[in-house]
Amino acid sequence: MSKKTVKLIIDRGNHYTIAVKGNQKKLYQQVQLTTEQTQPNSVDISEDKCRNPVVCRTVSVFNNLLGISSEWQGIKSLIKVEPQGKRAGVDYHQTAYYISSLELSAVEFAVGIQGHWGIENRLHWVKDVVFGEDKSLIRHSQAAANFSVIHQLVIAICRLHGYSSLTTAIRTIAHDLEQIFLLL
Repeated sequence: MSKKTVKLIIDRGNHYTIAVKGNQKKLYQQVQLTTEQTQPNSVDISEDKCRNPVVCRTVSVFNNLLGISSEWQGIKSLIKVEPQGKRAGVDYHQTAYYISSLELSAVEFAVGIQGHWGIENRLHWVKDVVFGEDKSLIRHSQAAANFSVIHQLVIAICRLHGYSSLTTAIRTIAHDLEQIFLLL
């Protein structure tokens, strides 16, 4: 997200919590350094059991903004999220950084950030992986938008009928026209 967008959000009286990505080198380094050199104001440690692995997630909130460029309007909090666990038997530890115009506890930020990723994982990831939207050769914007709506409708119908896995739903009903009509 750009500084202009952040300024617009603040100017309109709204708040933001945005991920700081590696392509924002200066801000990323500032946030990384600040979170390494200062103590967090709030920490939340939680465990999530998803399928087999247990994921331990540490969310730390920092309100000391020394070293953070004032070009980013409205920053009141730095958030460091560290999920760790095992994937396919291999240990992993990741770190993600966020900036926010809100002053919330680590628990409150954890709920909001996890909620965002829940949407990302349940919709956008499915549309990309199962339906291949990112690799689609459809270039006309209206056609792409139409297919996206159809994909969302298929996802909603399958979930409404109890399918937690869209891949399983498609395999089960793809060649059964009667079953497809029953879902509708």
